[in-house]
Amino acid sequence: MTIKLLAIGKTDSKPLQSLISEYEKRLKHYIKFEIELIPDIKNVKNLSETQQKEKEGELILKKLVPTDVLVLLDESGKHLSSVGFSEYLQKKMNAGIKQLVLVIGGPYGFSDEVYTAAQGKISLSKMTFSHQMVRLFVTEQIYRAFTILRNEPYHHR
Repeated sequence: MTIKLLAIGKTDSKPLQSLISEYEKRLKHYIKFEIELIPDIKNVKNLSETQQKEKEGELILKKLVPTDVLVLLDESGKHLSSVGFSEYLQKKMNAGIKQLVLVIGGPYGFSDEVYTAAQGKISLSKMTFSHQMVRLFVTEQIYRAFTILRNEPYHHR
């Protein structure tokens, strides 16, 4: 299985990008993992929130192939512990999924079309984080999940 993290916009912070890259590198030991960035929408000042979500949604949906399993990182999603997330990923791998696509939306969330296409939603926290920090948290949690599945000492229960 491949895990792809799709996100709107680039990470401006060099320290955050450095940490994300560190976990990306560590993940190569366990699974094929990639981050794909969708460029920010231009001229957002002229768009309503709904229009911006729709344009971002079109770009997200264009990145998918029919066999992808789309899971949104969304504040209204299911709350999982790190162990629960590792079990979730194990189930996806056992199901023979070719590619799991986790998506971080834009500042206003997702369009109705993206919600309709999604096969699940996961929430990282009841708190709100910057989209750039979410990239780091998700990448670290995927790494943590694989260390849990392998009974490696990174995660302390």
